[in-house]
Amino acid sequence: MPATVLPIVVLISGSGSNLQAIIDAINDQKLNAEIRAVISNRPGVKGLERAKAAGIPAKVLDHNDYDDRDSFDHDLKALIDSFQPQLVILAGFMRILTKDFVDHYEGRMLNIHPSLLPDFTGLNTHRRVLEAGRNQHGVSVHFVTNELDSGPLVIQAVVPVHSDDTVESLAHRIQQQEHIIYPMAISWFAEKRLSCKNNQAFLDNRALKETPRWINNKLETY
Repeated sequence: MPATVLPIVVLISGSGSNLQAIIDAINDQKLNAEIRAVISNRPGVKGLERAKAAGIPAKVLDHNDYDDRDSFDHDLKALIDSFQPQLVILAGFMRILTKDFVDHYEGRMLNIHPSLLPDFTGLNTHRRVLEAGRNQHGVSVHFVTNELDSGPLVIQAVVPVHSDDTVESLAHRIQQQEHIIYPMAISWFAEKRLSCKNNQAFLDNRALKETPRWINNKLETY
């Protein structure tokens, strides 16, 4: 592991299960990072309790206190930058971000989305996958750009869709995979193996022409 610890800020809007996975990976010495702050746009969510339990500064910047998206993003950017992170993690942060905000963190902001992008951007992915009759589903980690859920892919986990799956059962299996691949991707960044330049992700100094896939607890070659 590198000697330098990666400073990160995690943005949440809800329960913070991926936040907990990142905290656990740090505690288990699988991820050489320091969460300098957790910021939620909604007060009273469980993710804030998780942060406090781990001794991490937990901040609330309620978007309902703002008249427009630009002013909220301006203050959010200032709050994030006060903690001087090298990487910003969106972990269930349910806000569409402005161009100025995204540009400010170009190549330094990751998101996780519950589908095999570019399929099923947006919301309600599990229901839509079932309605479409797909035989596989998954989750994607990607760098954030100004096009929703369309930044350069870093890693995807793939799960089969069973004939008796419900939205809830599928969501549960997807979430299990999220908790594996998100800390993995952050660790690659911390180890300086992962970067993004000119809207292209690089891993081990190689442009990712094909996205690494985590299938059956194994990383496919890339």
